[in-house]
Amino acid sequence: MPMAIHVRRDRTLRVKVTDACGLTCDFCHNEGTPVAVDQPKQRRIPLPIAEGGRSGRVSIYAATNGAKFIPAMMLPDEAFTSALVSMRDRLDIGEVHLTGGEPTLHPRLPELITIARTLGLTVAMTSNGQNGARLIPHCADAGLSRVNFSIFGTTAAEPASVQGARYASIRSAQRKLDDLADSIDAAIKAGVPASANLVVPGYSHKPRVINLLEHYSMRLSIRLLNSLDEGVASIKGIHGILRDLGAVPVERLLIAGTSSARTVYRLPSGRLVHFKQIRPVPLPRTCSSCRFSNDRECQEGYYGLRLYRDREGRYQVGVCIQRMDLCQPVEQFVTSEIAGEVLRFRETEYAALRENLDYRPPDRGER
Repeated sequence: MPMAIHVRRDRTLRVKVTDACGLTCDFCHNEGTPVAVDQPKQRRIPLPIAEGGRSGRVSIYAATNGAKFIPAMMLPDEAFTSALVSMRDRLDIGEVHLTGGEPTLHPRLPELITIARTLGLTVAMTSNGQNGARLIPHCADAGLSRVNFSIFGTTAAEPASVQGARYASIRSAQRKLDDLADSIDAAIKAGVPASANLVVPGYSHKPRVINLLEHYSMRLSIRLLNSLDEGVASIKGIHGILRDLGAVPVERLLIAGTSSARTVYRLPSGRLVHFKQIRPVPLPRTCSSCRFSNDRECQEGYYGLRLYRDREGRYQVGVCIQRMDLCQPVEQFVTSEIAGEVLRFRETEYAALRENLDYRPPDRGER
């Protein structure tokens, strides 16, 4: 049977609600921004610190991406509402995806969700579960539609192995795993659909994948993500693991207007596993002259729109975590050529994919 291919437009805005995080994962891109806690408190223009700050956290592109601001926590106020309205109306946004840092460390997260829902936006979140047991039930009440849990492993040694040297503690990692388990339980109990995102740096991580599949047998949808830091080696490793597991591709989802794609594999047991990966999709004009515009250095392509708040309280819009120098204040971005390019590219690619692929409408309609 041929693999079904679905296409939908990208109408998502990634919203970095806080920079705070209690983990120090060595592959973290931190949505392109420098780690705020490692920057001098009164400073507005960031120092190019990619790693080695006092927090032990990293932001893998911070030393080279030209970031011009330091991220700050978003507040459930008129400025936040105005930024969402501007992006919704100009870019036809239908969903906000909350990121960080770690969103559940934001003490007023349910209020942010309420504002987005009031504006007619669907709200999803990526979380490592640090504070989810306490906060997710309130987020569910506010209208959270789904949560993607970032999981590096099922034993304490696995997450400990990718933490900064000062934080690679088995005891600490076990506490984080316990918090994660409690957060997953809270999401399921609250009726919030949940999935597990597992970053797989390479083929040697096959035991982690198998452990995850066994540990979360039917509770969570499993999604394998390639590591941006490891590039092609990560993608090849995931393909090798899926091959060893006897997985067969059965469905592919392409997000028109971005580099995001997902292939669904069926295991011999009948279980489905998703492989979320990057397509080589650039913005036609903006990316054409980029210094990273080659197969070796461009690791994310054009993945979509991101919203930030800086230390001065301004909302900024970005189109690439490797080129944070392209960020613009939201009021400037919505009138910019890049905004027009994003809209045109979305529609052009959507039409091209529908025409050239064995297109079938998604079962649940476009989102």
